[in-house]
This record gives sequence, C-alpha cells and structure tokens, in this order.
Amino acid sequence: MTTATFKGKISLDIRDSKPDWTPFLAKKAPKDSPNVLVVLYDDTGLAAWEPFGGRIEMPTLKKLADRGLRFSQWHTTALCSPTRSCFLTGRNHHQNGFATISEAASGFPGYNSHIPPQCASMATVLREAGWSTFWVGKNHNIPVDEWTMGASKKRWPLAQGYDRYYGFVGGETNNWYPDLAEDNHYIDQPYLPEQGYHLSKDLADKALEFIRDSRQTEPDKPWYLWFCPGANHAPHHAPSEFIDKYRGRFDDGYEAYREWALPRMIERGIMPKGTQLTPLNPMAEGTFSPADAVRPWDTLSADEKRLFSRMAEVYAGFSEYTDSQVGRIVEYLEESGQLDNTLVIYCADNGASGEGSPNGSVNEGKFANGYPDDIEQNLMLIDKLGSPDTYNHYPTGWAAAFSTPFRMFKRYSYQGGVADPLVISWPRGMRARGQVRSQYHHCTDIVPTILDCCGVSFPKTVDGYEQVPLPGVSMRYSFDQPHAPTRKETQYYEMLGTRGIWHRGWKAVTEHGPMTDLGHFDKDRWQLFHTEVDRSEARDLTEQYPDRLKKLIALWTTEAEKYNVLPLSDLGLMGLLKMEFKPPVPESGQFVYYPGTSEVPERSAANTHGVSFKVLADIEFTPRTQGVIFAHGSRFGGHSLFVKDGKVYYSYNFLGIAPEQKLVGEAPKSGEHVVGVEFTKERSGSFQESYGPAKLYIDDKVVAQSEIRTMTGHFAITGEGLCIGRDGGDAVSSEYEPNFDFTDGKLGRVVFDVGKDAYIDVEAHLAAAIARD
Repeated sequence: MTTATFKGKISLDIRDSKPDWTPFLAKKAPKDSPNVLVVLYDDTGLAAWEPFGGRIEMPTLKKLADRGLRFSQWHTTALCSPTRSCFLTGRNHHQNGFATISEAASGFPGYNSHIPPQCASMATVLREAGWSTFWVGKNHNIPVDEWTMGASKKRWPLAQGYDRYYGFVGGETNNWYPDLAEDNHYIDQPYLPEQGYHLSKDLADKALEFIRDSRQTEPDKPWYLWFCPGANHAPHHAPSEFIDKYRGRFDDGYEAYREWALPRMIERGIMPKGTQLTPLNPMAEGTFSPADAVRPWDTLSADEKRLFSRMAEVYAGFSEYTDSQVGRIVEYLEESGQLDNTLVIYCADNGASGEGSPNGSVNEGKFANGYPDDIEQNLMLIDKLGSPDTYNHYPTGWAAAFSTPFRMFKRYSYQGGVADPLVISWPRGMRARGQVRSQYHHCTDIVPTILDCCGVSFPKTVDGYEQVPLPGVSMRYSFDQPHAPTRKETQYYEMLGTRGIWHRGWKAVTEHGPMTDLGHFDKDRWQLFHTEVDRSEARDLTEQYPDRLKKLIALWTTEAEKYNVLPLSDLGLMGLLKMEFKPPVPESGQFVYYPGTSEVPERSAANTHGVSFKVLADIEFTPRTQGVIFAHGSRFGGHSLFVKDGKVYYSYNFLGIAPEQKLVGEAPKSGEHVVGVEFTKERSGSFQESYGPAKLYIDDKVVAQSEIRTMTGHFAITGEGLCIGRDGGDAVSSEYEPNFDFTDGKLGRVVFDVGKDAYIDVEAHLAAAIARD
C-alpha cells in the first residue's frame, strides 16, 4: 500500500505556495466498481434449502439464485471460526491460527486463534482501495484472551479493516437476548422480545443503517458488507408464525427426507446422476463419538417422533425468517438501484450441526457440559421450542438429513461436514442466470473471487508486514463458462483430528471422528473416493487404487507441514476444557469486580466451574434495596445473587433443569453489611457435575444452606458474561425479569474467591481483597 507523492509547492509564505490534497484524501475506487454483500449462514447442510433440493423455503436466496449461479461443489473447513477466518483473510484456517473455534484455542501456531499480521484481512485491502467496509453479526474470530474491555482491540473488526461493526463476538448467542457488541465495546440490546425483538431483525436493521449512512454522504463510493446472522446455529429461535408454517412437513422422518431430497438434488443438477445415498451411521463402531450416532426413525416412540419433527420445524422457521430479513436488505438495494452492480455471495460456513446429540436438546448447553438430554424433560417443552423459554437444537438425525447424501455432518472432513450451499449473483458482472456450476472450490477461494470482481490485487505488504500469498483461486472464470475445467488443484482438510485431502477429483479421508480422544493418528484407516463421479463418497476405492491413496496421504502430509496443521487434536470435552485459555488466577485466588462496568466474558471471569468458591459483596442496605448483586449466565445455566422483597436470594440454575436451586434469607433493613455465598465441592457426579453444600451468609451468619449441584463446563458456549449490579440479557432466575438492576442502596466491590482457604471471616476476606486492589 503506497502513499501518493505531494505535488504542490511549499514556499516560506503560504501566499506563494500551492496546495495538493491528493496525498491526504482517501483513495477512490474505480468508477462503477461493484458493491459486495456476503451473507454467511451457520450450520447448514447442502440439502436443507429449497434452491438446492431441500424443504426449507428461502425466497430471497431463490431470487438471487434465479438471477445468478448455484455452486454444487463448494466447500468449507467443517467448523465456523475456521471457515470465517478464511473469509476474513483468504488464507487456510491453520495459517490464521484457527484450527478450531476461538473458544477451544491452544498455544500452537495453527491453533492459537490470533490471526498473524502476515495474513491481513481483505477488508483492510478493500478499504484502502476505496470501499466502505461493514461487518454485521457473528464474529467468532477474536481470540478469547482479547474479548474483555481491557484487552487489546487489534483483532476486533475495526482494527481488521472494518469501518463499522455490530453483532456478537462468540460462536453463538441467544436470538431473543443476545450478547451484543458495537464497534469496540459491548452494548445492551436495544429492546426486548415482548417489544418485537429478534436478533435477525436487529442485524438487518443495522446493516441497512450502515449502507444508507454511507450512501447519504458518499453516494458513489462502493461498499463491502459481511452479514453474518445467528442462523442457523443453535439456539434455534424464530417467531411462531414462521415455525408453524412448517407444521407436519418433517413428520416422515429423517431417513425419508434423505430418500426424498436426493432425487430433487439430482433433478436440479446439484448432484450428478447415479449419486448414491450413504448409510445413516456410516462409520465403524469405535471410530466416532456415540454422541454423533443417529437413532433410526422406526426405533423412536411416537412422542419422540413428534418432538424430533417439531425441532426440525423450528430450525426451518428460523432459517426462513432470517432469509426474510436478508430480503429486506436485497429489496432496499433493488429499490435504490444498487442490486444489479452488487456482487452477492450467499452461503453457509459448515455442514448441518450434529451437536444436538441423538435425542435433540431443549438446551444446547448440555452438549457443552457433557450432560445427557432427557426425553421426558424435553417433551414438556415441545410447545415452547423456538421461544425464549428454550435453547433448542435438533437431533443428529436431522443433521444427517440436511447433509444428504453425504456421510456425517459438521466437524467431519467427509462431505457432510465440508460441502455447503453457495449462490453468487452479480447481474452486471455475469451473463448466466439460474444455472449450476460444478467446479470444485473452497472457502479460501472467496477472497480471491471478490478481489478479482473488484479489480483489486492483494498487496505484497500490509502495514509493513510481508504478506503470506493467497492459497485460493478466483471463481470468476466459472461465471460464464459452465464447462470450464476446475482451476483448483489441491485442498487439504483437518478438523478436530479428522483429516482429508482433495486433489484433481480424488479425495482421501480418515475414518476418525472428532472429539473422540482416540489419538493414535498413525494408525488411522484412510478411505479413497473419486468425488468427480462419486460426489457423496459412497464407494471406497482403497483396495482398487492403493498407490493413488498412498500419494494422497503423502500430499496431505506435505500440505500439513506447509500450513501449520500439526499437532493433531481429537480431544474430548474434558480435554478441551483443560487446554482452553484461562485467565491467570491471583495468588490470593480472589477476583474483584465493580458495578457500573461492562459484563466480563465467561472465559475471562473468575472460574467457578467444578471447584469450590465463595462470593462476597459489600452492600449498604436501605428498606427499599433490591436488584441483582451479580449474575452470570442465563435461565439455561448460571447463578445469581440478588435482593428482592426484603430477602436475599442465591439462585443456581443447573442447565435450566427444574427445580431452580435457591437459598433465601432475610435481607438487612439498613446499614453496611457483607453478603456472601460459599460452595464447597465434595464429590462429582456421573457426568462430572459437582455436588456439595452451599451456604448463604449475611455478615458472619449462615442464613440458609442446602446441597446443590454445579456445572463443570460453561454456563454458555459463548456469551452471558459476568455482570455486577445487573443481569444483562436473559435472566438467570425465574424470580426476576431482565433489567432487574440493583437500586436503593449502595453496592460496593464484589469479590470472587476460588482459593482453597476456608470461609471463616467474611469481613476480613473483603478487607484483604480491597487492600490488594
């Protein structure tokens, strides 16, 4: 990136000098340069959406597909953060340090989730070339050690080349009560569900605001918008009218769906004639996690079928509702005359998600805590699925169905994890309409495609750092050449210990599931598929072509060394929890927090999971004091200390499972007091949950006590951080509504103590913590 030379004249007197604004003004994009709109969904298999042969109606996507192209062999990394890093920089996910999601990062070059400056973002390049740049929605590419307000912001969107950002930082969020960030700071949601709030609508509102503001002042300046809704990631939330539209449409079950979808995919040209279905459970026993197994539909009870069908209906409604919000953006572009010269890329970041377990879930947090779902408990909430009362996810059977005709789903290097829908529409830049393109491509090809269409080259250096070359190829050659040979030669795959390599129409894959703790990668069985003719990977050709397989395995090793792929990790949940980033614990074991501050992201807050802990709060009471002292989590998992109606409550919500665990005592009427809670872990349960006595203190007196169980994983996969003096987002306890802020009293410091010392003198503890602060 170069700076223009000053061509004016400088003399002693300004009257004898000649100004030149050229070096100081922003560079302008060439006339008639296109806008760029990238819509990136989550967790969507190739067989989910109607334009690709599925049952989920997507009117906006269909409109764009009819005006553009559908791509039948476009691929991702099999997981969200890694794929999104490819969209961000154009490099392979391990080059970006994103071998896995940011929450599961570990201290290795390919796994640390810190994008190196040698992999600068495309937005940085486009902004320098004269585009406005906006990012709306899911981020998931900020390393967890930089989520806090006191951390560096150099890997937040603004420092990654985006003029504006609005969305959520982690991998998922509650669509009714999201954890939101704007530019470089966290914010509260603008209004509540009872006032009509849903995240998809809010994100579309903000996207339109960004575009309109830019057009108002710079009408000729092109823009790039990366629009990343929460859909279709869990929790699956949508207005009831969109969910009810699909009532009964999935009652035939997921095996029937696969049989129904494949012929439609062949008819539409998404799959070649002769494509075969793969088995519902295609992997050998012992090579994958039991949590990824599919229960055959005919083995389910009538109630289970009813529940599982409803879960698919909710997912479908969520997807279509979000498409309708994207439609508002597209309609505005059409009305304002911008759509014809807007390059629209509409796609998903990985295959359908199997994280709902074989039984589905009303609270996806159970998956992250290694805790099984209970069918009877889930059935009790069947009529509330998709509402604020659930955090639901469908069972693995629907992941297999929406990934028809492939093996497996998200997290796997089989096609079920990496083959995704992609539509590209650019009426002014392509002659083709409503056609299918079958060239083999990958998410690393998106950045080269956008830059090619914009007429911009990636510079050799950015901000003084020599740049890693882009490994991808532009897909633009295929726009008006349906039979052009694939220009991509090779693409490696690795995700959570699963491995694959594609080269010139052939693909080798290991039969080794993610998160299995199997290890022994040198003993993996490799399978060989000729994907140019066997798109579903139904026929293993290992015995017929052993030499070809050996060459592909050697090629994978070469690519792995080139792109920082090693070491391989198939760690299970507990292993990941041990490896994840944890904030350093002070020698005292005490963390001190204050009211009037932003929420603290869970992975940077005092860790109360699986350990003994105590919390102390210095409070000046009045007869009218009430509100939250601290809250961490939500109704689906969390704990809260609060004052209500003259009583002090401590509530621990274990994965949203009733009954809510509560300790209650009389609140002081006036004066300064220390309120505290202590949990002593005494034993672990069958699923590593912790059991032990909890005591509620007012000063040095125990006012209530009971045995409780606490969570070993996290309160939320992402979001729902620790709040002091309030409960941001969804309320932890059913005893109060959102925005139950602390009032009519004075809340001082709140001290979390995860040290091993006993809870003896709470006032001395608090004084010591204050003295060290």
